[in-house]
Amino acid sequence: MSTPFDDIRNLFADLPAPCRDSLDAVRRRDAELTKPPGSLGRLEEIAEWLAAWQGRAEPKIERPLVAVFAGNHGVTAKGVSAFPAAVTRQMLDNFTAGGAAINQICKAHGIGLKVFELALEHPTRDFTEAPAMEEREAAGTLVYGMEAVDGGIDLLAPGEMGIGNTSAAAAIYAALYGGPAARWTGRGTGLDDEGLARKNAVIDAALAFHAGHLSDPLEILRRLGGREIAGMMGAMLAARRNRVPVLLDGYVACAAAALLHAMSPDAIAHCLAGHVSAEGAHRDVLERLGKKPLLDLGMRLGEGSGAALAIGLVKAALACHSGMATFASAGVSGKDG
Repeated sequence: MSTPFDDIRNLFADLPAPCRDSLDAVRRRDAELTKPPGSLGRLEEIAEWLAAWQGRAEPKIERPLVAVFAGNHGVTAKGVSAFPAAVTRQMLDNFTAGGAAINQICKAHGIGLKVFELALEHPTRDFTEAPAMEEREAAGTLVYGMEAVDGGIDLLAPGEMGIGNTSAAAAIYAALYGGPAARWTGRGTGLDDEGLARKNAVIDAALAFHAGHLSDPLEILRRLGGREIAGMMGAMLAARRNRVPVLLDGYVACAAAALLHAMSPDAIAHCLAGHVSAEGAHRDVLERLGKKPLLDLGMRLGEGSGAALAIGLVKAALACHSGMATFASAGVSGKDG
């Protein structure tokens, strides 16, 4: 009889590959545009990425979406955050009222915003004392996250909100890549030195408590993760299965990507890193994932904010590719020889 995690593993079978025909079509058009070859740098790479993963010779961005997953963490009772868990609910109310940073970024760039609330009144268990989630709970939340791609979206930026979730992310990185908590942690929402030392000690205690059970990425998720991380995993996986390119956000969002990558490196081939966060060891994580960030702005907010800003850059790349004249149409002479 299969287990809930067996069902999740089955979702990795037969993931679609990038479309070579669409990629070739974009490269042929790029060679005809009124510019020197390669002169738009990574903007050209972005157009190729969109075409390959959308499977369209003429890629489009008509329904981009930031999907914010929100969850609470029992480990916050150990003092790992500068803010109380109640702030998660308060920030969701702020999203609804249009008052958060992500609202402004989405409005500025014409991006849809959807918030997935994940049982805020029932935080995950304190991972220093028990697994954060049961297997069925973790698997069910991952599957629920797959709904983020419903409605015909064509570009996805998963984000998160959850007081205490940088502790969960740091614990996941330590479990995947080794080393003490201090190798991976940051100050989160603004911890002082004493608070950071406490956070490191809590995560180290969790790693010791779960030692011997952290060889399977899905076990790492359920033991050390959170519902928002499970939800983002589901969103990223569903995006791959539905040919929706993904822009990765920062430190916590990449914990979801890192778990998928640990299960199968190919599982995040459809993802670009929207930005590098100033939080913790995010730059190191991106290098391990083989991702070069599009933006480096010193941000560490979460909410999908860095990835949302990168959507504006992706839109500009697509506008150049689709809207520029060719040498022939503009009557411009091509390169001699």
